Amino acid sequence: MKTSVLLVRHAESSVHLGADRTRGLTDRGREDVLRLTAAFGGTNIDAVVSSPYLRAVLTVQGIADGRGLPVRLIEELRERELHGGDAILPRAAFLEAVANSFADPDAALPGGESFRAAQSRGVLAVQDIVRRYRGKTIVAGTHGSLMTMILRAYEERFDYAFWERLTMPDAYRMTFDGDKLIAVEREWNE
Repeated sequence: MKTSVLLVRHAESSVHLGADRTRGLTDRGREDVLRLTAAFGGTNIDAVVSSPYLRAVLTVQGIADGRGLPVRLIEELRERELHGGDAILPRAAFLEAVANSFADPDAALPGGESFRAAQSRGVLAVQDIVRRYRGKTIVAGTHGSLMTMILRAYEERFDYAFWERLTMPDAYRMTFDGDKLIAVEREWNE
């Protein structure tokens, strides 16, 4: 029995210190959500789940609303906390930290979550979704880093270069036969 999990990276969101869970979408992000919702209009979707972060929920809410479905929040689909600091990392330092985490998945910045720890919780969340919704199609709102980590657990080709190419929003369909991943396909074209 085949199950599809459509991992959806959130649309564009502005960065606000201390508001990672509650920051919404930019004007462009809201426009992209309308396009994303329309693009999935003809897709049979049985359930919608999401990271509890507002930008992820807002990205998949229209897909759920159009089908009369609730958005079930799954904490394990949340963004990876790269560092525990009270400051936003400068872009160059952020990119370096992400690249380093692919090279050393157990390393973590002070107060941050390692690649391996985030990947493990993300994969467990996907496995739970597949078991819970066996034979169905599920949209899962999440974040670019976690999406890449989940996909990388199944296939090494999902690397730092893949992460850099992701768009906001973006969507990849993971197709499972039972518990075995049999295909990954991009479902979103800007």
